[in-house]
Amino acid sequence: MRKVIITKQILEQVFQSSSLLYDKNGEEHYNIISALHKSMRSSNPDAAVYWTARMLEAGEDPLYIARRMLRFASEDIGNADPQALILANSVFEACRKVGMPESNVFLTQLAIYLSNAAKSNKAYIAYKKASKDAKETLNLPVPLHLRNAPTKLMKNLGYGKGYIYDHDLKNKKSGQQCLPDKLKNRKYV
Repeated sequence: MRKVIITKQILEQVFQSSSLLYDKNGEEHYNIISALHKSMRSSNPDAAVYWTARMLEAGEDPLYIARRMLRFASEDIGNADPQALILANSVFEACRKVGMPESNVFLTQLAIYLSNAAKSNKAYIAYKKASKDAKETLNLPVPLHLRNAPTKLMKNLGYGKGYIYDHDLKNKKSGQQCLPDKLKNRKYV
């Protein structure tokens, strides 16, 4: 049996071969999608395009990338640029309808847009706070004035009593309590 010595030079040649280092179910898959996400968050369109191309050239499903960008549009951009979610959804649908190789341009356009968009994670943070409260207070009752009263019994029990129809007000804002009593002063946004 012939003894083979693996040198640094041999390893470099192996890793610089034509096959891209990418494992769709392994660590590198998650490392690269993380790099894409963080590049867009850092407003770096060049890096975002590179990571997008790296995944596509390695055979990643364009719908996976489009789904992650769709989430990014809401999680990291949100209401700072509501058009980002609309564009991301359109790109997802375009990728679904057309497939590869044409999807590469759709995803590149989206990566550039999302990278350059204004950023806000306010909706993401607000949901995390509200979700925590919701899980801890699942049995809190809806305030009576907010309840629907389709029957006479419900009306007699006070359902809907005292509700203020905001559109009837000049400023369109009643300031009425809309959270359960235990959470009445809670702020999420």
